[in-house]
Formats: sequence, structure tokens, C-alpha cells
Amino acid sequence: MPYPDLDAIDRRILAELQRDGRMTNQDLSERVGLSPSPCLRRLRQLEAEGVIARYVALIDPVMVGLPVTAFIRVRLHQQDDHHLARFEAAVAGFAEVMECYLMTGDADYQVRVLVESLGAFEDFLRQKLTRVEGVAEVTTSFALRPIVYKTALPI
Repeated sequence: MPYPDLDAIDRRILAELQRDGRMTNQDLSERVGLSPSPCLRRLRQLEAEGVIARYVALIDPVMVGLPVTAFIRVRLHQQDDHHLARFEAAVAGFAEVMECYLMTGDADYQVRVLVESLGAFEDFLRQKLTRVEGVAEVTTSFALRPIVYKTALPI
């Protein structure tokens, strides 16, 4: 699928929505220098093209009892399509998994997990992740504190 052509106004719309996804169309149109009707048309087009995938609320994990962030590197016994698909389907179903990437290098996957405690992490590791068929090795690093955490893309 080709990338949609984004002009300067589309990029301003996206930048403003990344700052505040709850703003009204009136506020958005004023910030990007359009009248409300053309602004709404552009917004709907960006949504229809999939440039805007969805709208979410960003929640502080510590405030909801999930202060432990673990980064897990996973190696599989085999890297064929069947084993990759099985692992990906399994981790997609784990509530603790916030992100999972297929990687190059010495690990097959990089997984970011949020949990309430080290004990909860141990349970996740022993009862879920290492029970996925094909997992050969896991290596974990724990985040001490976030330094940079962005959700807004540099558009």
C-alpha cells in the first residue's frame, strides 16, 4: 500500500491531534488554520486512509498498579513461519505484553511487559512465556526509570 501524500496542513492536523486527541474539530481547525468543514474532511480522510489508526487515552502505569517494566529478549528453537506464528499468537494473548517486535540480531523477539511486582513477573515468565512451545531462551532487563517516553511521532 503506497503512503498517502501528506501536505503541511495534514501534518499539522496530525501533530495537533498527537498533542490532544480530544480537542474539538473547532479547536483543531483554529490551530491548523482551516475552517471547520475542510478540517473535518481532511481528518476523516486521514482516518479512512489509516494514517490515524485509532484514538486512545495514555494512562500512567504506576498510577494503576503496574510499576515494573521488563524488556525480554526471546530466542526460539526454530525460526520457521510455523514457530514464529505460534509464538506471536501466544504473546498477543498475554495481557502483560505491551509491545512485541520480531528482531534481527541475537534475539528473535523483543517484548515489553508491565506487571505489578517482581513476583508477578516471575509468574508471567514461568506460567506463560516459557510455556510457549518453541521458546529456547529468555533474557530479561528491568527498567529502573523512564528517561524518554514518547507517543507522538516526529512528523
